[in-house]
Amino acid sequence: MAIPSETLEQIAAANDIVEVIGSYFPLKRAGTNFKALCPFHQEKTPSFTVSPSRQTFHCFGCGAGGSAFRFIMDYEHVDFPAAVRKLAARAGITIVEERGAAGEDRQYEARRKLLKLHAEAAEWFHENLTKREIGEPARKYLKQRGITNEIAKRWQLGYAPDEWDAFGVWARGQGYDTRELVASGLIKTKDDDQASNLNPKTSYDRFRGRIMFPICNREGEVIAFSGRLVKEQEDAPKYLNSPETPLFQKANVLFGFHKSKRALIEANSAIVCEGQLDLISLFEAGIMNVVAPQGTAFTNTQANLLKRYVSEIVLCFDADAAGRKAAERSLDALLQNDLIVRLVEMPPGEDPDSLVRREGKEVFEKCIAGARDFFDYLIERETANVDLTSLGAKMQVARTLAETVSYVHNPMMRGEIISKISARLAVSVSEFAALVPKQIRKASSGVTTERLERVVPRNDIALLCILALRSVEAHQFLRSQNWREVLSQLPSTYFLQRILESEVRPNDAASLSAFLASLEPEEEEIISGWLHLKTPPNAVAVPWLRLRQAAVRRQLEVAKDQIKLTKLTVGEVINLQKQILDLQEQLNEFSRPVGGPDT
Repeated sequence: MAIPSETLEQIAAANDIVEVIGSYFPLKRAGTNFKALCPFHQEKTPSFTVSPSRQTFHCFGCGAGGSAFRFIMDYEHVDFPAAVRKLAARAGITIVEERGAAGEDRQYEARRKLLKLHAEAAEWFHENLTKREIGEPARKYLKQRGITNEIAKRWQLGYAPDEWDAFGVWARGQGYDTRELVASGLIKTKDDDQASNLNPKTSYDRFRGRIMFPICNREGEVIAFSGRLVKEQEDAPKYLNSPETPLFQKANVLFGFHKSKRALIEANSAIVCEGQLDLISLFEAGIMNVVAPQGTAFTNTQANLLKRYVSEIVLCFDADAAGRKAAERSLDALLQNDLIVRLVEMPPGEDPDSLVRREGKEVFEKCIAGARDFFDYLIERETANVDLTSLGAKMQVARTLAETVSYVHNPMMRGEIISKISARLAVSVSEFAALVPKQIRKASSGVTTERLERVVPRNDIALLCILALRSVEAHQFLRSQNWREVLSQLPSTYFLQRILESEVRPNDAASLSAFLASLEPEEEEIISGWLHLKTPPNAVAVPWLRLRQAAVRRQLEVAKDQIKLTKLTVGEVINLQKQILDLQEQLNEFSRPVGGPDT
Protein backbone atom coordinates (compact mmCIF):
# COMPACT_ATOMS: atom_id res chain seq x y z
CA MET A 1 0.00 0.00 0.00
CA ALA A 2 1.31 3.53 -0.85
CA ILE A 3 0.24 7.06 0.05
CA PRO A 4 -0.11 9.31 -3.03
CA SER A 5 2.18 12.34 -3.27
CA GLU A 6 -0.87 14.61 -3.59
CA THR A 7 -2.13 13.34 -0.22
CA LEU A 8 1.26 13.95 1.38
CA GLU A 9 1.22 17.53 0.11
CA GLN A 10 -2.33 18.04 1.41
CA ILE A 11 -1.33 16.75 4.88
CA ALA A 12 1.85 18.84 4.92
CA ALA A 13 -0.08 21.98 3.94
CA ALA A 14 -2.63 21.38 6.72
CA ASN A 15 0.00 20.99 9.47
CA ASP A 16 2.11 24.02 10.32
CA ILE A 17 5.45 22.64 11.51
CA VAL A 18 5.76 25.32 14.22
CA GLU A 19 2.43 24.24 15.72
CA VAL A 20 3.30 20.54 15.36
CA ILE A 21 6.67 20.78 17.11
CA GLY A 22 5.36 23.39 19.55
CA SER A 23 2.79 20.86 20.77
CA TYR A 24 5.69 18.73 22.11
CA PHE A 25 7.90 21.41 23.69
CA PRO A 26 8.08 25.23 23.70
CA LEU A 27 9.68 27.10 20.80
CA LYS A 28 11.06 30.62 21.05
CA ARG A 29 11.00 33.06 18.15
CA ALA A 30 14.43 33.98 16.77
CA GLY A 31 13.95 36.44 13.92
CA THR A 32 11.93 34.77 11.19
CA ASN A 33 12.58 31.31 12.67
CA PHE A 34 11.99 29.55 15.99
CA LYS A 35 14.54 27.87 18.26
CA ALA A 36 14.67 25.34 21.11
CA LEU A 37 17.03 22.93 22.82
CA CYS A 38 17.33 19.91 20.53
CA PRO A 39 15.26 16.91 21.69
CA PHE A 40 17.58 14.50 19.85
CA HIS A 41 20.82 15.18 21.71
CA GLN A 42 22.04 16.81 24.92
CA GLU A 43 22.89 20.52 24.58
CA LYS A 44 22.93 23.70 26.68
CA THR A 45 22.63 26.28 23.88
CA PRO A 46 19.66 26.02 21.49
CA SER A 47 20.73 24.88 18.03
CA PHE A 48 17.39 23.33 17.00
CA THR A 49 15.81 25.66 14.42
CA VAL A 50 12.34 25.56 12.88
CA SER A 51 11.63 27.49 9.68
CA PRO A 52 7.97 28.50 9.14
CA SER A 53 8.64 29.57 5.56
CA ARG A 54 10.36 26.32 4.55
CA GLN A 55 8.24 24.18 6.90
CA THR A 56 11.41 22.33 7.95
CA PHE A 57 13.49 21.85 11.10
CA HIS A 58 17.22 21.41 11.49
CA CYS A 59 19.63 21.02 14.40
CA PHE A 60 23.06 22.48 13.74
CA GLY A 61 24.41 20.46 16.66
CA CYS A 62 23.54 16.87 15.76
CA GLY A 63 22.39 17.28 12.15
CA ALA A 64 18.82 16.03 12.63
CA GLY A 65 16.41 17.68 10.24
CA GLY A 66 13.62 17.42 7.72
CA SER A 67 9.90 18.00 7.41
CA ALA A 68 7.08 17.57 9.93
CA PHE A 69 6.87 13.94 8.83
CA ARG A 70 10.50 13.37 9.80
CA PHE A 71 10.05 15.11 13.16
CA ILE A 72 7.15 12.83 14.10
CA MET A 73 9.12 9.77 12.96
CA ASP A 74 12.20 10.69 15.00
CA TYR A 75 10.44 12.10 18.06
CA GLU A 76 7.72 9.46 18.35
CA HIS A 77 10.01 6.77 16.90
CA VAL A 78 7.43 5.51 14.43
CA ASP A 79 7.69 4.56 10.76
CA PHE A 80 6.74 6.85 7.89
CA PRO A 81 3.15 5.59 7.37
CA ALA A 82 2.43 5.98 11.09
CA ALA A 83 3.77 9.56 11.04
CA VAL A 84 1.63 10.39 8.01
CA ARG A 85 -1.48 8.96 9.67
CA LYS A 86 -0.80 10.90 12.87
CA LEU A 87 -0.52 14.21 11.03
CA ALA A 88 -3.53 13.33 8.84
CA ALA A 89 -5.63 12.65 11.94
CA ARG A 90 -4.44 15.93 13.46
CA ALA A 91 -5.74 17.79 10.39
CA GLY A 92 -8.88 15.68 9.96
CA ILE A 93 -7.75 14.29 6.60
CA THR A 94 -8.79 10.82 5.48
CA ILE A 95 -6.01 8.82 3.81
CA VAL A 96 -6.88 6.72 0.78
CA GLU A 97 -3.84 4.54 0.08
CA GLU A 98 -2.93 3.41 -3.41
CA ARG A 99 -3.07 -0.33 -3.85
CA GLY A 100 0.23 -1.98 -4.61
CA ALA A 101 0.95 -5.20 -6.45
CA ALA A 102 -1.07 -8.26 -5.47
CA GLY A 103 1.90 -9.70 -3.57
CA GLU A 104 2.38 -6.46 -1.58
CA ASP A 105 -1.33 -6.38 -0.70
CA ARG A 106 -1.21 -9.97 0.55
CA GLN A 107 1.88 -9.21 2.64
CA TYR A 108 0.23 -6.10 4.11
CA GLU A 109 -2.95 -8.00 4.97
CA ALA A 110 -1.01 -10.91 6.50
CA ARG A 111 0.96 -8.51 8.71
CA ARG A 112 -2.21 -6.69 9.79
CA LYS A 113 -3.85 -9.97 10.76
CA LEU A 114 -0.78 -11.17 12.69
CA LEU A 115 -0.72 -7.91 14.67
CA LYS A 116 -4.42 -8.32 15.46
CA LEU A 117 -3.87 -11.91 16.60
CA HIS A 118 -0.99 -10.93 18.89
CA ALA A 119 -2.97 -8.06 20.41
CA GLU A 120 -5.93 -10.34 21.14
CA ALA A 121 -3.66 -13.13 22.44
CA ALA A 122 -1.98 -10.68 24.84
CA GLU A 123 -5.39 -9.69 26.20
CA TRP A 124 -6.43 -13.36 26.59
CA PHE A 125 -3.21 -14.23 28.45
CA HIS A 126 -3.65 -11.11 30.62
CA GLU A 127 -7.21 -12.05 31.60
CA ASN A 128 -6.00 -15.55 32.53
CA LEU A 129 -3.54 -13.96 34.93
CA THR A 130 -5.73 -11.27 36.45
CA LYS A 131 -9.30 -12.56 36.32
CA ARG A 132 -9.31 -16.36 36.26
CA GLU A 133 -8.67 -18.95 38.92
CA ILE A 134 -6.26 -20.77 36.62
CA GLY A 135 -3.81 -17.85 36.99
CA GLU A 136 -3.51 -18.09 40.79
CA PRO A 137 -0.08 -19.85 40.81
CA ALA A 138 1.31 -17.20 38.45
CA ARG A 139 -0.15 -14.37 40.53
CA LYS A 140 1.43 -15.84 43.64
CA TYR A 141 4.85 -16.12 41.97
CA LEU A 142 4.72 -12.55 40.65
CA LYS A 143 3.69 -11.24 44.07
CA GLN A 144 6.78 -12.88 45.54
CA ARG A 145 8.85 -11.06 42.92
CA GLY A 146 7.29 -7.70 43.85
CA ILE A 147 5.00 -7.49 40.80
CA THR A 148 1.66 -6.02 41.89
CA ASN A 149 -1.61 -6.19 39.95
CA GLU A 150 -1.07 -2.59 38.82
CA ILE A 151 2.40 -3.38 37.46
CA ALA A 152 1.08 -6.51 35.71
CA LYS A 153 -1.62 -4.36 34.10
CA ARG A 154 0.85 -1.68 32.95
CA TRP A 155 3.03 -4.32 31.27
CA GLN A 156 0.07 -6.48 30.21
CA LEU A 157 1.63 -9.56 31.78
CA GLY A 158 -0.32 -12.77 31.26
CA TYR A 159 -0.49 -16.47 31.88
CA ALA A 160 -0.59 -19.39 29.43
CA PRO A 161 -2.50 -22.34 30.99
CA ASP A 162 -0.58 -25.56 31.49
CA GLU A 163 -2.78 -27.34 28.98
CA TRP A 164 -2.06 -28.95 25.64
CA ASP A 165 -4.28 -26.82 23.40
CA ALA A 166 -6.04 -24.18 25.53
CA PHE A 167 -4.82 -21.22 23.48
CA GLY A 168 -5.35 -22.98 20.14
CA VAL A 169 -8.97 -23.82 21.02
CA TRP A 170 -9.64 -20.23 22.06
CA ALA A 171 -7.94 -18.73 18.98
CA ARG A 172 -9.79 -20.99 16.54
CA GLY A 173 -12.98 -19.95 18.28
CA GLN A 174 -12.07 -16.35 17.40
CA GLY A 175 -11.93 -17.24 13.72
CA TYR A 176 -8.19 -17.87 13.25
CA ASP A 177 -7.21 -20.97 11.31
CA THR A 178 -4.35 -23.31 12.11
CA ARG A 179 -2.14 -21.97 9.33
CA GLU A 180 -2.33 -18.44 10.77
CA LEU A 181 -1.65 -19.69 14.28
CA VAL A 182 1.42 -21.64 13.16
CA ALA A 183 2.66 -18.57 11.23
CA SER A 184 2.34 -16.52 14.43
CA GLY A 185 4.54 -18.99 16.36
CA LEU A 186 1.91 -19.28 19.08
CA ILE A 187 1.11 -22.89 18.29
CA LYS A 188 3.25 -25.74 16.97
CA THR A 189 2.55 -28.91 15.06
CA LYS A 190 3.97 -32.29 15.94
CA ASP A 191 6.34 -31.95 13.00
CA ASP A 192 7.12 -28.31 12.24
CA ASP A 193 9.22 -29.35 9.26
CA GLN A 194 6.15 -30.55 7.38
CA ALA A 195 4.32 -27.46 6.19
CA SER A 196 1.31 -29.53 5.22
CA ASN A 197 0.85 -30.85 8.74
CA LEU A 198 -1.77 -28.23 9.73
CA ASN A 199 -4.47 -30.45 11.18
CA PRO A 200 -5.77 -28.88 14.42
CA LYS A 201 -5.69 -32.35 16.01
CA THR A 202 -1.89 -32.49 15.61
CA SER A 203 -1.18 -28.95 16.88
CA TYR A 204 -0.47 -27.75 20.41
CA ASP A 205 0.32 -24.53 22.26
CA ARG A 206 3.92 -23.35 22.22
CA PHE A 207 3.52 -21.66 25.62
CA ARG A 208 2.13 -23.80 28.44
CA GLY A 209 2.28 -23.14 32.19
CA ARG A 210 4.20 -19.90 31.68
CA ILE A 211 3.98 -16.26 32.75
CA MET A 212 3.71 -14.31 29.50
CA PHE A 213 5.68 -11.14 28.77
CA PRO A 214 4.45 -9.37 25.61
CA ILE A 215 7.30 -8.20 23.39
CA CYS A 216 6.44 -4.97 21.58
CA ASN A 217 7.86 -3.10 18.60
CA ARG A 218 8.85 0.57 18.80
CA GLU A 219 5.22 1.64 18.34
CA GLY A 220 4.08 -0.48 21.28
CA GLU A 221 2.35 -3.16 19.18
CA VAL A 222 2.67 -6.73 20.48
CA ILE A 223 4.75 -8.76 18.00
CA ALA A 224 5.91 -11.74 20.10
CA PHE A 225 6.02 -13.21 23.60
CA SER A 226 8.51 -14.45 26.15
CA GLY A 227 7.20 -17.05 28.58
CA ARG A 228 8.69 -17.97 31.98
CA LEU A 229 7.84 -21.26 33.65
CA VAL A 230 5.93 -20.91 36.90
CA LYS A 231 7.11 -24.33 38.06
CA GLU A 232 10.56 -25.19 36.78
CA GLN A 233 10.94 -28.49 34.91
CA GLU A 234 14.14 -30.37 34.17
CA ASP A 235 13.30 -30.98 30.52
CA ALA A 236 12.05 -27.46 29.73
CA PRO A 237 13.87 -24.11 29.44
CA LYS A 238 13.08 -21.54 32.13
CA TYR A 239 12.42 -18.91 29.45
CA LEU A 240 10.92 -19.56 26.02
CA ASN A 241 10.58 -16.92 23.29
CA SER A 242 8.43 -16.77 20.18
CA PRO A 243 10.21 -18.05 17.08
CA GLU A 244 11.17 -15.75 14.21
CA THR A 245 8.07 -14.62 12.32
CA PRO A 246 7.22 -11.92 9.74
CA LEU A 247 6.60 -9.64 12.75
CA PHE A 248 9.46 -10.66 15.02
CA GLN A 249 13.19 -10.91 14.38
CA LYS A 250 14.81 -11.11 17.78
CA ALA A 251 18.05 -9.53 16.55
CA ASN A 252 16.13 -6.29 15.83
CA VAL A 253 14.05 -5.95 19.01
CA LEU A 254 14.79 -4.61 22.50
CA PHE A 255 12.37 -5.51 25.28
CA GLY A 256 10.85 -2.46 26.99
CA PHE A 257 12.12 -0.03 24.37
CA HIS A 258 8.64 1.31 23.53
CA LYS A 259 8.29 2.48 27.14
CA SER A 260 11.84 3.68 27.84
CA LYS A 261 12.79 5.56 24.65
CA ARG A 262 12.06 9.05 26.03
CA ALA A 263 14.00 8.29 29.23
CA LEU A 264 16.93 7.06 27.13
CA ILE A 265 17.16 10.40 25.33
CA GLU A 266 16.90 12.39 28.57
CA ALA A 267 19.58 10.32 30.32
CA ASN A 268 21.76 9.91 27.19
CA SER A 269 22.55 6.50 28.69
CA ALA A 270 21.00 3.03 28.45
CA ILE A 271 21.11 0.52 31.29
CA VAL A 272 21.06 -2.95 29.75
CA CYS A 273 19.54 -5.85 31.72
CA GLU A 274 19.43 -9.56 30.98
CA GLY A 275 15.79 -10.34 31.67
CA GLN A 276 12.26 -8.97 31.55
CA LEU A 277 11.72 -9.02 35.33
CA ASP A 278 14.99 -7.16 35.90
CA LEU A 279 13.87 -4.45 33.49
CA ILE A 280 10.34 -4.17 34.88
CA SER A 281 11.59 -3.91 38.46
CA LEU A 282 14.04 -1.13 37.57
CA PHE A 283 11.49 0.75 35.45
CA GLU A 284 8.84 0.60 38.17
CA ALA A 285 11.40 1.77 40.76
CA GLY A 286 11.89 4.93 38.69
CA ILE A 287 15.00 3.89 36.76
CA MET A 288 13.44 4.16 33.31
CA ASN A 289 16.37 4.35 30.88
CA VAL A 290 16.49 0.54 30.61
CA VAL A 291 16.36 -2.01 27.80
CA ALA A 292 16.94 -5.75 27.45
CA PRO A 293 18.13 -7.63 24.34
CA GLN A 294 16.21 -10.69 23.18
CA GLY A 295 18.99 -13.04 24.19
CA THR A 296 22.24 -12.61 26.05
CA ALA A 297 24.22 -10.42 23.66
CA PHE A 298 23.68 -7.33 21.55
CA THR A 299 23.41 -7.51 17.79
CA ASN A 300 24.66 -4.75 15.50
CA THR A 301 21.06 -3.78 14.65
CA GLN A 302 20.16 -3.34 18.32
CA ALA A 303 23.31 -1.34 18.99
CA ASN A 304 22.63 0.81 15.93
CA LEU A 305 19.12 1.52 17.20
CA LEU A 306 20.38 2.60 20.62
CA LYS A 307 23.01 4.86 19.11
CA ARG A 308 20.21 7.12 17.87
CA TYR A 309 19.17 7.74 21.49
CA VAL A 310 22.24 7.50 23.72
CA SER A 311 26.01 7.80 23.68
CA GLU A 312 26.65 5.44 26.59
CA ILE A 313 25.70 1.85 27.43
CA VAL A 314 25.85 0.47 30.98
CA LEU A 315 25.85 -3.33 30.90
CA CYS A 316 24.12 -4.69 33.97
CA PHE A 317 24.36 -8.46 33.59
CA ASP A 318 24.47 -11.00 36.40
CA ALA A 319 27.71 -11.35 38.38
CA ASP A 320 28.23 -14.98 37.40
CA ALA A 321 30.43 -16.32 34.57
CA ALA A 322 27.47 -16.47 32.16
CA GLY A 323 26.69 -12.81 32.79
CA ARG A 324 30.31 -11.77 32.15
CA LYS A 325 30.41 -13.75 28.91
CA ALA A 326 27.15 -12.15 27.78
CA ALA A 327 28.64 -8.70 28.42
CA GLU A 328 31.76 -9.55 26.43
CA ARG A 329 29.72 -10.89 23.51
CA SER A 330 27.91 -7.55 23.35
CA LEU A 331 31.12 -5.54 23.16
CA ASP A 332 31.91 -5.80 19.44
CA ALA A 333 28.49 -4.59 18.28
CA LEU A 334 28.46 -1.71 20.75
CA LEU A 335 31.99 -0.53 19.94
CA GLN A 336 31.34 -0.67 16.20
CA ASN A 337 28.59 1.88 16.80
CA ASP A 338 30.91 4.23 18.73
CA LEU A 339 29.09 3.74 22.02
CA ILE A 340 30.87 4.23 25.34
CA VAL A 341 30.52 0.99 27.29
CA ARG A 342 30.60 0.64 31.07
CA LEU A 343 30.05 -2.45 33.20
CA VAL A 344 28.20 -2.77 36.50
CA GLU A 345 29.54 -5.58 38.65
CA MET A 346 26.61 -6.70 40.79
CA PRO A 347 27.20 -7.85 44.40
CA PRO A 348 27.58 -11.65 44.62
CA GLY A 349 24.22 -13.43 44.46
CA GLU A 350 22.35 -10.32 43.34
CA ASP A 351 20.73 -9.32 40.08
CA PRO A 352 19.14 -5.92 39.25
CA ASP A 353 15.67 -7.13 40.29
CA SER A 354 16.73 -8.46 43.69
CA LEU A 355 19.05 -5.54 44.42
CA VAL A 356 16.53 -2.80 43.71
CA ARG A 357 13.81 -4.60 45.68
CA ARG A 358 16.02 -5.40 48.69
CA GLU A 359 18.16 -2.26 48.86
CA GLY A 360 16.13 0.34 46.98
CA LYS A 361 16.61 2.67 44.05
CA GLU A 362 19.40 4.75 45.64
CA VAL A 363 21.71 1.77 46.19
CA PHE A 364 21.26 0.60 42.63
CA GLU A 365 21.91 4.11 41.29
CA LYS A 366 25.19 4.15 43.25
CA CYS A 367 26.16 0.92 41.49
CA ILE A 368 25.39 2.55 38.14
CA ALA A 369 27.39 5.67 39.05
CA GLY A 370 30.35 3.46 39.96
CA ALA A 371 30.21 1.37 36.78
CA ARG A 372 33.67 0.74 35.36
CA ASP A 373 34.83 1.50 31.85
CA PHE A 374 34.58 -1.79 30.01
CA PHE A 375 38.18 -1.62 28.78
CA ASP A 376 39.42 -1.15 32.35
CA TYR A 377 37.60 -4.37 33.23
CA LEU A 378 38.84 -6.13 30.09
CA ILE A 379 42.47 -5.12 30.61
CA GLU A 380 42.34 -6.33 34.20
CA ARG A 381 40.73 -9.62 33.22
CA GLU A 382 43.13 -10.35 30.35
CA THR A 383 46.24 -9.53 32.37
CA ALA A 384 45.19 -11.29 35.58
CA ASN A 385 47.32 -14.34 36.33
CA VAL A 386 49.51 -13.65 33.29
CA ASP A 387 53.29 -13.36 33.60
CA LEU A 388 53.89 -10.13 31.67
CA THR A 389 57.68 -10.62 31.97
CA SER A 390 57.23 -13.44 29.45
CA LEU A 391 57.41 -12.05 25.92
CA GLY A 392 55.19 -14.82 24.55
CA ALA A 393 52.49 -14.28 27.18
CA LYS A 394 52.61 -10.51 26.70
CA MET A 395 52.29 -10.84 22.91
CA GLN A 396 49.28 -13.12 23.28
CA VAL A 397 47.50 -10.66 25.57
CA ALA A 398 48.43 -7.75 23.30
CA ARG A 399 47.00 -9.46 20.21
CA THR A 400 43.75 -10.29 22.02
CA LEU A 401 43.27 -6.72 23.21
CA ALA A 402 44.34 -5.26 19.84
CA GLU A 403 41.61 -7.28 18.10
CA THR A 404 38.98 -5.73 20.39
CA VAL A 405 40.40 -2.23 19.93
CA SER A 406 39.98 -2.62 16.16
CA TYR A 407 36.20 -2.36 16.64
CA VAL A 408 36.50 1.19 18.00
CA HIS A 409 35.92 3.78 15.25
CA ASN A 410 36.12 7.02 17.23
CA PRO A 411 39.75 8.29 16.99
CA MET A 412 39.75 9.94 20.43
CA MET A 413 38.23 6.90 22.13
CA ARG A 414 40.64 4.58 20.34
CA GLY A 415 43.61 6.73 21.36
CA GLU A 416 42.59 6.71 25.01
CA ILE A 417 42.15 2.93 25.03
CA ILE A 418 45.47 2.32 23.29
CA SER A 419 47.21 4.53 25.88
CA LYS A 420 45.65 2.55 28.76
CA ILE A 421 46.62 -0.81 27.31
CA SER A 422 50.13 0.33 26.42
CA ALA A 423 50.71 1.55 29.96
CA ARG A 424 49.46 -1.71 31.46
CA LEU A 425 51.60 -3.86 29.16
CA ALA A 426 54.62 -1.54 29.51
CA VAL A 427 55.02 -1.12 25.75
CA SER A 428 55.09 2.03 23.64
CA VAL A 429 51.87 3.39 22.18
CA SER A 430 53.23 3.04 18.65
CA GLU A 431 54.23 -0.59 19.20
CA PHE A 432 50.78 -1.56 20.44
CA ALA A 433 48.96 0.55 17.83
CA ALA A 434 50.85 -1.35 15.12
CA LEU A 435 49.15 -4.56 16.32
CA VAL A 436 45.62 -3.19 15.92
CA PRO A 437 44.07 -4.64 12.73
CA LYS A 438 43.12 -1.98 10.21
CA GLN A 439 39.59 -3.14 9.46
CA ILE A 440 37.38 -1.33 6.97
CA ARG A 441 33.85 -1.23 8.32
CA LYS A 442 30.58 0.33 7.20
CA ALA A 443 29.28 3.37 8.98
CA SER A 444 26.98 2.28 11.76
CA SER A 445 24.02 4.18 10.36
CA GLY A 446 23.89 1.76 7.46
CA VAL A 447 25.16 4.43 5.02
CA THR A 448 28.68 3.61 3.88
CA THR A 449 31.42 6.21 3.87
CA GLU A 450 31.71 5.69 0.11
CA ARG A 451 28.01 6.52 -0.33
CA LEU A 452 28.27 9.68 1.78
CA GLU A 453 31.25 10.80 -0.28
CA ARG A 454 29.21 10.14 -3.42
CA VAL A 455 26.07 11.99 -2.41
CA VAL A 456 27.46 14.95 -0.45
CA PRO A 457 28.34 17.43 -3.21
CA ARG A 458 30.92 20.13 -3.55
CA ASN A 459 29.93 23.78 -3.04
CA ASP A 460 28.77 24.59 -6.60
CA ILE A 461 26.44 21.59 -6.70
CA ALA A 462 25.11 22.28 -3.20
CA LEU A 463 24.42 25.90 -4.20
CA LEU A 464 22.52 24.77 -7.30
CA CYS A 465 20.47 22.37 -5.17
CA ILE A 466 19.48 25.24 -2.84
CA LEU A 467 18.63 27.56 -5.72
CA ALA A 468 16.60 24.85 -7.47
CA LEU A 469 14.52 24.38 -4.31
CA ARG A 470 14.15 28.11 -3.49
CA SER A 471 13.72 29.78 -6.87
CA VAL A 472 11.18 28.99 -9.58
CA GLU A 473 13.35 30.83 -12.12
CA ALA A 474 16.49 28.89 -11.17
CA HIS A 475 14.60 25.60 -11.25
CA GLN A 476 13.19 26.36 -14.72
CA PHE A 477 16.60 27.48 -15.99
CA LEU A 478 18.30 24.27 -14.88
CA ARG A 479 15.51 22.10 -16.28
CA SER A 480 15.94 23.85 -19.65
CA GLN A 481 19.63 22.91 -19.83
CA ASN A 482 21.16 19.60 -20.92
CA TRP A 483 21.49 18.79 -17.22
CA ARG A 484 21.32 15.00 -17.58
CA GLU A 485 24.33 14.94 -19.90
CA VAL A 486 26.36 17.38 -17.78
CA LEU A 487 25.63 15.73 -14.44
CA SER A 488 26.36 12.26 -15.80
CA GLN A 489 29.97 13.37 -16.31
CA LEU A 490 30.52 14.51 -12.73
CA PRO A 491 30.68 12.89 -9.28
CA SER A 492 28.50 13.87 -6.29
CA THR A 493 25.54 15.07 -8.37
CA TYR A 494 23.05 12.70 -6.70
CA PHE A 495 21.00 15.39 -4.93
CA LEU A 496 20.80 17.75 -7.90
CA GLN A 497 19.64 14.90 -10.13
CA ARG A 498 16.97 13.91 -7.56
CA ILE A 499 15.70 17.50 -7.38
CA LEU A 500 15.56 18.03 -11.15
CA GLU A 501 13.96 14.63 -11.76
CA SER A 502 11.29 15.21 -9.12
CA GLU A 503 8.04 17.16 -9.34
CA VAL A 504 9.02 19.39 -6.39
CA ARG A 505 7.79 22.98 -6.76
CA PRO A 506 10.30 25.61 -5.53
CA ASN A 507 9.20 27.72 -2.57
CA ASP A 508 6.13 25.48 -2.04
CA ALA A 509 6.50 24.18 1.52
CA ALA A 510 3.98 21.35 1.08
CA SER A 511 5.65 20.16 -2.13
CA LEU A 512 9.05 20.38 -0.41
CA SER A 513 7.78 18.26 2.51
CA ALA A 514 6.55 15.57 0.12
CA PHE A 515 9.93 15.60 -1.65
CA LEU A 516 11.87 15.33 1.61
CA ALA A 517 9.68 12.39 2.60
CA SER A 518 10.96 10.50 -0.46
CA LEU A 519 14.57 10.67 0.75
CA GLU A 520 16.57 8.53 3.15
CA PRO A 521 16.93 10.03 6.67
CA GLU A 522 20.60 10.96 6.16
CA GLU A 523 19.75 12.62 2.83
CA GLU A 524 16.85 14.55 4.38
CA GLU A 525 19.15 15.85 7.11
CA ILE A 526 21.64 17.15 4.54
CA ILE A 527 19.02 19.02 2.51
CA SER A 528 17.28 20.42 5.59
CA GLY A 529 20.66 21.80 6.67
CA TRP A 530 21.09 23.56 3.33
CA LEU A 531 17.62 25.05 3.47
CA HIS A 532 18.36 26.66 6.85
CA LEU A 533 21.54 28.33 5.59
CA LYS A 534 21.62 32.00 4.61
CA THR A 535 22.53 31.75 0.94
CA PRO A 536 23.81 35.00 -0.64
CA PRO A 537 22.03 36.16 -3.82
CA ASN A 538 23.65 34.59 -6.85
CA ALA A 539 22.98 34.05 -10.53
CA VAL A 540 22.26 30.39 -11.17
CA ALA A 541 24.11 30.61 -14.48
CA VAL A 542 27.46 31.17 -12.74
CA PRO A 543 27.67 27.90 -10.75
CA TRP A 544 26.02 26.08 -13.66
CA LEU A 545 28.75 27.39 -15.97
CA ARG A 546 31.41 26.05 -13.61
CA LEU A 547 29.72 22.65 -13.64
CA ARG A 548 29.62 22.60 -17.44
CA GLN A 549 33.30 23.53 -17.51
CA ALA A 550 34.12 20.73 -15.09
CA ALA A 551 32.16 18.24 -17.20
CA VAL A 552 33.97 19.30 -20.39
CA ARG A 553 37.37 19.14 -18.66
CA ARG A 554 36.55 15.64 -17.49
CA GLN A 555 35.60 14.59 -21.03
CA LEU A 556 38.79 16.20 -22.37
CA GLU A 557 40.95 14.31 -19.88
CA VAL A 558 39.31 11.03 -20.87
CA ALA A 559 39.83 11.73 -24.59
CA LYS A 560 43.51 12.65 -24.04
CA ASP A 561 44.03 9.44 -22.09
CA GLN A 562 42.34 7.40 -24.80
CA ILE A 563 44.45 8.81 -27.63
CA LYS A 564 47.58 7.60 -25.80
CA LEU A 565 46.41 4.02 -26.07
CA THR A 566 48.25 1.73 -28.47
CA LYS A 567 46.61 -0.30 -31.22
CA LEU A 568 44.19 2.48 -32.20
CA THR A 569 43.14 2.58 -35.85
CA VAL A 570 43.78 5.67 -37.97
CA GLY A 571 40.07 6.44 -37.94
CA GLU A 572 39.88 6.20 -34.14
CA VAL A 573 42.84 8.55 -33.76
CA ILE A 574 41.28 11.10 -36.13
CA ASN A 575 37.94 10.97 -34.28
CA LEU A 576 39.66 11.45 -30.92
CA GLN A 577 41.72 14.38 -32.29
CA LYS A 578 38.52 16.01 -33.53
CA GLN A 579 36.81 15.40 -30.18
CA ILE A 580 39.74 16.96 -28.30
CA LEU A 581 39.67 20.05 -30.52
CA ASP A 582 35.90 20.42 -30.07
CA LEU A 583 36.19 20.12 -26.29
CA GLN A 584 39.04 22.66 -26.18
CA GLU A 585 36.93 25.06 -28.22
CA GLN A 586 34.05 24.61 -25.78
CA LEU A 587 36.34 25.52 -22.89
CA ASN A 588 37.38 28.68 -24.76
CA GLU A 589 33.72 29.64 -25.24
CA PHE A 590 33.10 29.46 -21.50
CA SER A 591 35.29 32.53 -21.00
CA ARG A 592 32.75 34.68 -22.88
CA PRO A 593 30.09 36.53 -20.82
CA VAL A 594 26.90 34.61 -20.08
CA GLY A 595 23.56 35.57 -18.56
CA GLY A 596 20.89 33.80 -16.61
CA PRO A 597 18.10 34.36 -14.12
CA ASP A 598 18.97 36.03 -10.85
CA THR A 599 17.76 34.55 -7.63
